[in-house]
Amino acid sequence: QVQLVESGGGLVQAGGSLRLSCVASVRPFSIYTMGWFRQAPGKAREFVASIRWGAANTYYADSEKGRFTISRDNAKNTVYLQMNSLKPEDTAVYYCAADRLGPGTQGMNEYDYWGQGTQVTVSS
Repeated sequence: QVQLVESGGGLVQAGGSLRLSCVASVRPFSIYTMGWFRQAPGKAREFVASIRWGAANTYYADSEKGRFTISRDNAKNTVYLQMNSLKPEDTAVYYCAADRLGPGTQGMNEYDYWGQGTQVTVSS
């Protein structure tokens, strides 16, 4: 059974930083594009960032460019999301997702597996 387990969420003040981690049991991890999405209360789930398998090209939503950094460690089956200069509007449940041989698309339907999410709350 495939599992994606996120961690690293929490409560942080505006301007602070958090690093989210997601350990995935997909095999081999190296051929999965990994994505981060988030869902704020009352809003639709939205794309945050993704990192492709292979060349590890990265993609970001416009609102996250320059503040968030996605990375991966294939030896640890882990994808990370470093979030800096956090704003109250970044408050959401953050989900990681895996897409086998995926192109790094922002579309949620492209992803095969999802984690349960980790809560990020940014206070003003």
